[in-house]
Parts: sequence; C-alpha cells; structure tokens
Amino acid sequence: MHEFSHLFLDVLRNSVLITGLVMIMMLMIEYINIHSHGKWFTKLRQNRFGQVFLGAGLGIIPGCMGGFAAVSMYSHKLLSFGALVAMMIASSGDEAFIMLAMIPKEALFLCGILFVVAVVAGLLVDRFSKPSKHEGCADGYQIHDEDEKAEMEDKPTLRNLRHASAERIALLLGVILFIVALAFGMLEHEHEHEEVVETAHHHLNIFDEYWLNLIFAIVSLFVVWFIATAGEHIIKEHLWDHIIRKHFLSIFLWTFGALLVIQIGLHYFDIEALISNNILWMILLAVLIGIIPESGPHLLFVTLFATGVVPFSVLLASSISQDGHASLPLLAESKRSFLKAKIVNVLVAAFFGYLCYFIGF
Repeated sequence: MHEFSHLFLDVLRNSVLITGLVMIMMLMIEYINIHSHGKWFTKLRQNRFGQVFLGAGLGIIPGCMGGFAAVSMYSHKLLSFGALVAMMIASSGDEAFIMLAMIPKEALFLCGILFVVAVVAGLLVDRFSKPSKHEGCADGYQIHDEDEKAEMEDKPTLRNLRHASAERIALLLGVILFIVALAFGMLEHEHEHEEVVETAHHHLNIFDEYWLNLIFAIVSLFVVWFIATAGEHIIKEHLWDHIIRKHFLSIFLWTFGALLVIQIGLHYFDIEALISNNILWMILLAVLIGIIPESGPHLLFVTLFATGVVPFSVLLASSISQDGHASLPLLAESKRSFLKAKIVNVLVAAFFGYLCYFIGF
C-alpha cells in the first residue's frame, strides 16, 4: 500500500508539472500573438520549412518543455503535422539530461543526427501527406476585432490589479505557486535508475533538470507580469476562457491517467528481463518501448550504451522513437494526431536503427 501511494504521488507531481508547463507555454504564446497583432504567427503559418525547423529545434531542447510548446502550437494550428513529427523525432525527453552528463560527446553527436533526421522526416511528411484539419483547439490563436479596441481602451498597467477579477486572481495565484514549486525543486521527476541519476548530477550542470526548471521559473515571471497588467478583456476572453477552461482539465486528466497506467505497468513489468545479446531484437525492443509516452524506460538503453553493452544503433533507435512526456498533452488534445505521429516515429526509428546496425555504425 505504501509503495502504491508513493507511485500515486509521483504520478500526481509529474502531472502537475506537465500541465503547468503546458499552460505557461500557452499563456506565453497568447501574449506574443496578442501584442504582435497576430503578425508573427501569420508569417509562421506561411513558412512550412520554418515550422519544421522550429519543431525540430524545440524537440532538441533537453527535457519536455520544448515539446510542450510545440504541442501547444500544433493544437492551435500554428505548426504543421510535419513540424510535430520533427519535434517528436528530435526529442529525447528527460534522458537528454543524463546523456549530456554521462556521455557528453556522444550526446551532442546524437543531437545533431536527431535534428537532421527530424527536419528531413518533417519536410517529407508535409510534402507527401494530405493537409487535414487536425483536432484540438478550433479557434487557434486568433486576434478578434474587439481585441484592438479593448487594447486601446484598457491599456496594460498595474492599475488593473486594483479591481482584480476572480479570474485574474486565480491565474496569478496558480502561476506564482507553480513558479515557487519549480524554483524549490518540488516537481522534479523521479527516476527508477537512481544510481545513474546520482552519477549524472554529481557536479553543477546547466543541463540538469533542476537548473532548466529554475530558468523556466524565472522566465515564467514574465507571465505573472502579463497577467497582472493585462486588460480584463484579455484576461477573461483569452487567458481564462480560451486557455484555462478549454485545455487545463483535459490535459491534466489525460496526463494523470496515462502516467498512472504506465507507471503501474512499468512497476510490475521487468523490462530488463527482455534484454538479450541479440542486437536486432534489442533495436526492435528499443523502438517499441519508445512508444511509451514516459521518461524513464529509455534510460535503460542509455545505460547499456554508456557501459558498452549495446552499439549506437540501439541508442539511436530508442532516441528517435521516444519523446518523453512531450506527447502526453497531444494525447489529450488530438488522439488521432498522437497515433499518426507515433506510427511515423516508429517507422523512422526502425529504419535508421537497422541502417546503422547493418553499416556497422
């Protein structure tokens, strides 16, 4: 019972972290869109190569923050499906922190390969796939006619705090509490392979999960300023009705449910028992385990590669297939897109994994 309660609390903590990061990303994107009068995102929508390049770049960022931003932008029709695929191929989840600490040279080399593969795959997907209306937010990030009028009549100022609405107070408290939790490391992930994590964190590392969370907490102060000074129209119509009411609960519930099922399965299922000396089988295993939207299982292959047990082909296949927690919000926003993107990921991972193996790389 104690074991399950510990697992439950860990899942709850990770769910809060993921949902909070996604909400902050959405609020930031909303701010950029409003204050650029939609011009920045209009240019982005017209540049497919730019979208794929941005998706791959966000995926390369260690951890899941970049992935959350890409999913947020995709769900609001700011990134193409190819850009989403590029992000998922480039992303290695939280294991990127461990790889940069344990095998820095190989990790940087891997990141370079992942980025190139992600861009090429993303462009090919956009080139040969038919444009379709994906699920997610029906409105996207839009600028309404009344927004410019509201901005003229109700300019951003701290005076708006004098008669703060319930929505503004709730947003401020929520974001501030999330920032405090990030800053004090209250929402960091727990990993099963603690000895590897301890080895990777034995010195100050700017790519460490805590330091990136701290940086994100500092950047999030900008969101606090945005909420504190924005006019009531923006607070109620954009931030509360458009983001919180439409996305918060569904993302949290889907993330929590998926993580709980995954963690229970991993806890009672010994993945290491499946490992054998058959590299062809291990590449397939790495690809299939990568389907799991969870940071943790991939660490097994990082450890095996770092200790010289498996070749680079296994690590590459696993890195392409898996994307940590980044795709969990996508599962909440668009299950169809999640499934399609995962299928592409698996095919690309298997192709390059076996290619590297057969050329002896």
